[in-house]
Amino acid sequence: MKVIIIEDEAPARDIVKTFLKSVPEIEMVGEYDNGFDGMKGIKTHNPDLVFLDVQMPKITGFEMLELMDETPEIIFTTAYDQYAIKAFELNAVDYLLKPFSKDRFIQAVEKAKIRLESKITDHRNSVKKIPQSLDENEENIFRIVAKKRGDIHVIPVEDILFIEAKDDYVMIYSKDGKYLKEKTMKYYETHLDGSEFVRVHRSYILRIDQVKRLEPYGKSSYLAILNNDQKVNVSSSGYKKLKEVLNF
Repeated sequence: MKVIIIEDEAPARDIVKTFLKSVPEIEMVGEYDNGFDGMKGIKTHNPDLVFLDVQMPKITGFEMLELMDETPEIIFTTAYDQYAIKAFELNAVDYLLKPFSKDRFIQAVEKAKIRLESKITDHRNSVKKIPQSLDENEENIFRIVAKKRGDIHVIPVEDILFIEAKDDYVMIYSKDGKYLKEKTMKYYETHLDGSEFVRVHRSYILRIDQVKRLEPYGKSSYLAILNNDQKVNVSSSGYKKLKEVLNF
């Protein structure tokens, strides 16, 4: 069983490596202290199992899962119990709440071995459900992580100009470019700060401070002209929302 550790704290990585020495049939093929390098390691080594920290700098464990094309077995390691523990129990192989004992660690590894030996096919898709289940909370997001031509980009929400629906995806337009993301418009409508963003059309969410002016367009629709002179369609209901937030 090929194993990778992705954990930003060296002492925590050392504990996992020490515990792994007592587990037969384990080959540790890589350890990484951040999600960017961890993604590359997963692509290079195609591990069977990943010990993945949740809260890391640059990108989190959840954001990594969103970006993975193929998901190995995941055992989360976290010092925080507010990260939807029930979701971990239902969808990942297991979670380890720091500090964890050797017995608890071995128990988690045994679960992974059973899954791999049983050749369960559905569990890989079930890991993908973890970010989806966490989407159900309504906390505002402060950044979006997207992959473009193999590179990972972290987009602060203050850099977003507008979001456009693209079938089962959305296109994020930012100050530095545009990025395709497998999310719904409803997700961003719910998770972006309503005082900064407004859904002005079924296909568009607009950053309010980017609006330079509004122009009539057809019978009951409008065009929002942005500060960079891009144009965004605004429906009649979207126009009413903009009037409310812009106080005109």
